[in-house]
Amino acid sequence: MREPKVDLQLALEHGLTEEEYGWICEKLGREPNFTELGVYSVMWSEHCSYKNSIALLKTLPRDGNRLLVGAGEENAGLVDIGGDYAIAFKIESHNHPSAVEPYQGAATGVGGILRDIFTMGARPIAALNSLRFGSLEDARTRFLFEGVVKGIGDYGNCFGVPTVAGEVFFDESYKGNPLVNAMAVGIVKKDRTASAKAAGVGNPVMIVGSSTGRDGIHGATFASEEISEKSEAKRPSVQVGDPFTEKLLLEATLEIIKEDLIVGIQDMGAAGISCSTSEMSEKGDAGMKIDLTKVPLREDGMTAYEILLSESQERMLVVAKKGKENRVKEIFDKWDLQCATIGVVTDDGILDMSYEGEDKVNILAYDLVLGGGAPVYIRDTKEPAYLEQKHKFDFTKISEPENISDAFKAVFASPNIASKRWVYEQYDTSVRTNTIVGPGTDSAVVYIKEMDKAIAMKTDCNGRYVYLNPKEGTKIAVAESARNVVCSGAKPLGVTNCLNFGNPYKPEVYWLFKEAIKGMGEACRFFDTPVTGGNVSFYNESPDAAVYPTPVIGMVGLIDDVDTIMTSNFKDKGDVIYILGEDYEEMGGSEYMKVTHNLVEGNSPHLDLQTEKDLQDTLLDLIGKKLVKSAHDVSEGGIITSLAESCISDGKNLIGAEVTIPVKTREDFTFFSETQSRVVVSVAPEKIDEFELFVSQTFTPFTKIGVVTGTELKINDKFVFNLEELTGLYFNSIPDKMNVTL
Repeated sequence: MREPKVDLQLALEHGLTEEEYGWICEKLGREPNFTELGVYSVMWSEHCSYKNSIALLKTLPRDGNRLLVGAGEENAGLVDIGGDYAIAFKIESHNHPSAVEPYQGAATGVGGILRDIFTMGARPIAALNSLRFGSLEDARTRFLFEGVVKGIGDYGNCFGVPTVAGEVFFDESYKGNPLVNAMAVGIVKKDRTASAKAAGVGNPVMIVGSSTGRDGIHGATFASEEISEKSEAKRPSVQVGDPFTEKLLLEATLEIIKEDLIVGIQDMGAAGISCSTSEMSEKGDAGMKIDLTKVPLREDGMTAYEILLSESQERMLVVAKKGKENRVKEIFDKWDLQCATIGVVTDDGILDMSYEGEDKVNILAYDLVLGGGAPVYIRDTKEPAYLEQKHKFDFTKISEPENISDAFKAVFASPNIASKRWVYEQYDTSVRTNTIVGPGTDSAVVYIKEMDKAIAMKTDCNGRYVYLNPKEGTKIAVAESARNVVCSGAKPLGVTNCLNFGNPYKPEVYWLFKEAIKGMGEACRFFDTPVTGGNVSFYNESPDAAVYPTPVIGMVGLIDDVDTIMTSNFKDKGDVIYILGEDYEEMGGSEYMKVTHNLVEGNSPHLDLQTEKDLQDTLLDLIGKKLVKSAHDVSEGGIITSLAESCISDGKNLIGAEVTIPVKTREDFTFFSETQSRVVVSVAPEKIDEFELFVSQTFTPFTKIGVVTGTELKINDKFVFNLEELTGLYFNSIPDKMNVTL
């Protein structure tokens, strides 16, 4: 096949700028050929190069605490959990593919993040997700929601990893551009970790796993542009996953790592062979000589361009130790997987690639990669004009509801508050039998049998808060994910993030992004939870508007004593209920204002980092001393929602409460306030004195508000809610909407 002539117009069509095309010609000392242009276009895409974000990302706390590798150094973060073990964890987005083909987009997002974990040598022990969609009243949204959930469930279930936690948020801003963020956690012995590097002249370079096809070509470029009406034509940019092959690939990969047969290994995700060869070479200060003719193909007539840019799933690039390649092949043959030696490591730093005897690529690996010669930009910023008006909003002018009980029922049945059981019942949450606390609680908890410890994990972000105040909203995302982990009895260890924003070339969007990074850095430093890595997803825009800025935080924490694992549900009648923390009646971005008045106004809730840290330290001590029997944070929907959730728990073990909540100015403001740094706890009667003495010696305020009792939730001797009715509202809201004929 004759290749097209490369010129500026073709480069622009590949997503490169005129300036970038000039740099490529300058680096090569000539014009690139068609295949080289394709390689540069995917490697310099936003998705691979992080060219508009890396400068800001480097300001985040990226080492220290228990980190064993720096952020971005490997396929996933690695945190020491004591003894001989570490956990690997990471979160990534698959937003654009899921908007076009929800099932495969979501499924391959799960597959990709799992490969990032086991290329570290870690066996995946849990999967999580963070999802954003438009209103469930919209038929297209229901189609996307159903497809994404099924894709996540089918891939994880077939692969054999429990999907133990996640979050789903619905808002019109995500209608044209849903967010699908997948996270995975794995465990590894510290002396059996693998690196994504190439080294050792003459060491064989091998491609293993599935054959290479045409699926996913230019997927990285597709993820680096806005969703538009033309996106439907880009279905070929969505990869197709095979979880059964991935399960085999997992076992084969862990086997070659355990036998110490390799120098390095990397998943072939975005940009396929182009990315893995260049990144591994640059990391090891090496080059590669590759014969693409030796790549196992599943389609006839593929060109070098297509082979290098293919994003076919379930593939790895392996640099084996010289003389060990036959043993590597034996292992992959045993697992019925492709394994082919396609080249060797060199010491010149050059990617030298040929196909059918013809030279196709001759590029310095350093020039292609993030942290090397790829472009780095800091874009113009401009504070969005809407913020000043939003912050001036006067909530006192909003009329009080005629019926607080009806208002609460509406909020409690909101898809953002209601149980996500319709989602997680489609997931296998207990495969491998190590899930101690599954979905539907503050955070999931998975048992580490090798150490008799447990890991708590959670994803969190309220995009409305970030929209109203990007710095404070992102601080809240970090704080709330940590608070959720602490509510399970875990000490937070570190975070991974998935930063979902609009077009970075728009100054208002870049200002939001920059402020969010500031907030994240400030909070992570304060909580000593370094950023282990993650993902930036720009261009989350439809023809209508950008999504709410959504910097999702994935948090992991360690529970040393599994006997102290805490859950959110009230346990026994007679237990006394307290609220830790203080309320300031904050309505900005609240679910109450959105549900009852269709307003997203004001400022985000304020977060004082010291107050939050004091609360978390106090709660951890209380849990460790076994002075509380339940713990549940106050977040969306306010304290009334937290109390109701603690009453109805899993929908089976219902237990009521009688409480008196001090009202500051208005009942609705007090009940639905989303003021941060608050947790509802219950205490056994015989532990009350010890509990109060201990908390009184901390910096955390506390208030006794009631007692666990009966079959109703009674508030202020005025509002009475039947638990059976609340259970129906909470657990049936989403299923009822999804049963509507599409």
